[in-house]
Amino acid sequence: MEEIYIVMLVALFALAITDLVVGVSNDAINFLNSAIGSKAVSMRTIMIVASVGVAVGAIFSSGLMEVARKGIFLPGQFYFNEIMIIFMAVMITDVLLLDFFNSLGLPTSTTVSIVFELLGAAVCMAAIKIYTQSDGDLSALTEYINTAKATEIIVGILMAVVIAFLIGAIVQYISRLVFSFQFEKKIKYVGAVFGGLSLTAILYFILIKGMKSVPYISEATMDYVNTHTVIIVLIGFVIFTGISQFLMSVLKLNILRTIIIIGTFALALAFAGNDLVNFIGVPIAAWQSFDLWQTAHSATGVLPSEFAMTGLSGSVPTPEILLVGAGAVMVVTLWFSSKARSVVDTGINLARQGDGVERFEPNWLSRGIVRYSVLIGNAVSTILPDRMTRKIENKFDKPSSHLRSKRFDAPAFDMVRASVNLVVASVLISIGTNMKLPLSTTYVTFMVAMGTSLADRAWDRESAVYRVAGVLNVVGGWFVTAIVAFTAAAIFGAIIYFGGTIALVVLIIIALVLVVRSGIIHSRKAKEEKTRKRFNKSDIVTINEITSETSENISKVIAGINKMYSKTVDQLGYYDLSKLKKNYKRIEKLESEVDELKDNIFYFIKSLDEDSVEASKFYILTLDHLQDMVQSIGFITRNSYNHVHNNHKNLKFNQIRDLKKVDDKMQILFDEITHTFDNHEFGNIDSLLNEKQDLMDYVSELIQKQIQRIRTSESSPKNTKLYFGILLETKDLIGSTMSLLQLFQEFYNEARTTTY
Repeated sequence: MEEIYIVMLVALFALAITDLVVGVSNDAINFLNSAIGSKAVSMRTIMIVASVGVAVGAIFSSGLMEVARKGIFLPGQFYFNEIMIIFMAVMITDVLLLDFFNSLGLPTSTTVSIVFELLGAAVCMAAIKIYTQSDGDLSALTEYINTAKATEIIVGILMAVVIAFLIGAIVQYISRLVFSFQFEKKIKYVGAVFGGLSLTAILYFILIKGMKSVPYISEATMDYVNTHTVIIVLIGFVIFTGISQFLMSVLKLNILRTIIIIGTFALALAFAGNDLVNFIGVPIAAWQSFDLWQTAHSATGVLPSEFAMTGLSGSVPTPEILLVGAGAVMVVTLWFSSKARSVVDTGINLARQGDGVERFEPNWLSRGIVRYSVLIGNAVSTILPDRMTRKIENKFDKPSSHLRSKRFDAPAFDMVRASVNLVVASVLISIGTNMKLPLSTTYVTFMVAMGTSLADRAWDRESAVYRVAGVLNVVGGWFVTAIVAFTAAAIFGAIIYFGGTIALVVLIIIALVLVVRSGIIHSRKAKEEKTRKRFNKSDIVTINEITSETSENISKVIAGINKMYSKTVDQLGYYDLSKLKKNYKRIEKLESEVDELKDNIFYFIKSLDEDSVEASKFYILTLDHLQDMVQSIGFITRNSYNHVHNNHKNLKFNQIRDLKKVDDKMQILFDEITHTFDNHEFGNIDSLLNEKQDLMDYVSELIQKQIQRIRTSESSPKNTKLYFGILLETKDLIGSTMSLLQLFQEFYNEARTTTY
């Protein structure tokens, strides 16, 4: 009997390590996005600072571990075997849920997930207990669940979302009015005061937020800090203002960069100190439960189904070695998790200054919000005096140098906004903690960043609907987290209760397999994204770089078209619906790559040097030809899929054979083109152009042959439509390819003449 619970403990701690990995990957947005987005310091420095903060916070964290033991349910109402089922259901759900959000690259709250998982599993187990009794009255759930705490958490979530957004927007708006976008000129006059305020706020944050969770701080010290908080803050402001002035005047340091570094450390420390319970609190509570039962079992022989877990209601210290180990896992994850970077990318993408490639599609709600916001903004502008309006507008004017340097490797936002993000988030979390309000660091930091983005006019008319849609998706995901966490934990709890050991083993295996599978898929996508980012690069400034970049684009698109055409012809011949469906989906990826290139034309033209501006026309025409080619292969692929999907008769053997001959000839031609552009052997373009007419003539012959078939033999109208469509689009595809080669040859020859 004892062995099964030892196995469950081992499984719980194994799941805890996995949970630490997926949890840190998701919560990295809390303390990384401001520093990374502003590019105030190098990535290496950011990671070192965050790692130190996480390590310190983890080591001094244990005061919140009682949340898993008694914060959500009343442990005395459950027996040991029931408590272990609750904890197993919670950990399996948490690992799967957080990994799912990481795979989507969306930030969610580990606090909310663990709370609602505990709530769901406990409600499930309480309901089973109630229904096994004679009355079966569900109103008795209040005897098992801490309903007041659950209600407090839900209210806290709603308050955090709204308050963090509004405060972030207000503070950023005032900061921008003070500094404007040319903050380098103003920083020498108001930088010391701003630094004093910011560093004092962070000090307050560390004292109030950090010291509460440090077990080594005496109650007398905490009482002194709480009693003299105002004096400590005022003294801190004076001291930090002086230090800020010294750093700026004597050491010539950028005070904003200093604030960002210290703020990143403070948030990382708070994350580890506050959220560590979300990852290891449940396994530690399970271990403590096992220890209590084992002691009682040795003394009295009490069974797991008879031992009430009243002992969990007390205060039990967390072993230091577990905290050190958890901190080590968190730091390693922070350095090596690619999913952490993708979650951070989401926050930075939604907060970045200016437009670009948008990740989220607009919806009716985002369009409505933007439309009415514009109307309200216009109404307010008519009320304000013209002089005041012009003065405000001047504060938000971006210098021309800012516009010229707007490339993909530029900061997403400046250091003023990054500092405000960190300071406001720190203060709000401090106030919430001091008032004993249940706050999620994810909610606060994300919504502050969104509020500052709005106030900073990062969401202009070009990007607002996309950004608002993104925020709605993320916020909606938070509430989905609560619902899914509650439901899944309840279901898993029921499965384990009724299925026993076999069900438990199956669930653990499924969870681990899904996490590993998700990691493999994400790694594959990350490699594709890395390639695609190189493909989408717009940081081009010279003729040679334009030639190199364009040749890469041409080679990649033609290689993709070549592969797609050959697969479509083969699968059409075999009447293979499943593979044609895969092609149908893959063509969207090829189209999106070319669309993104066209979306980036603005930045491409902005980034050209003065001697290369004429090349913009060449680049635009190249993308136009590439799009024509992709549209042709898209037509062929989609029509072939729809033909088979609608169960029409397959093409005749002669038609398939003729298409295969076209495919063979096109493969030879496209392989030569790809080789030419991959190796920059542009002198071969003349010979490639000579092959054009032969291939075009052959396709024309096939069209004429099909006309004869229709007149002399019976043929299906649907087959004829598909066959003619493929041939005509093939002809257009060849024509667009040859036009592209001619355009490139002319540009290349002209560039060489200009160079020499």
